[in-house]
Amino acid sequence: MNNIFARVHIRLQDLRRDEQGQDLTEYALMLSLICLSLISGISGIATAVNHVFSNISSSLA
Repeated sequence: MNNIFARVHIRLQDLRRDEQGQDLTEYALMLSLICLSLISGISGIATAVNHVFSNISSSLA
């Protein structure tokens, strides 16, 4: 039974030292930050476009 716990402990230490998936995590974080900035930017663009179309509509009326 002690042998099993020792193997699990060693395996967990190996996983903690392994940096193989680190790049993927960094890319996922960068992608999420880019998406959040785009979503917040689209709100401002939508307001500006709405304002332009309102001006055009009022000019035609």
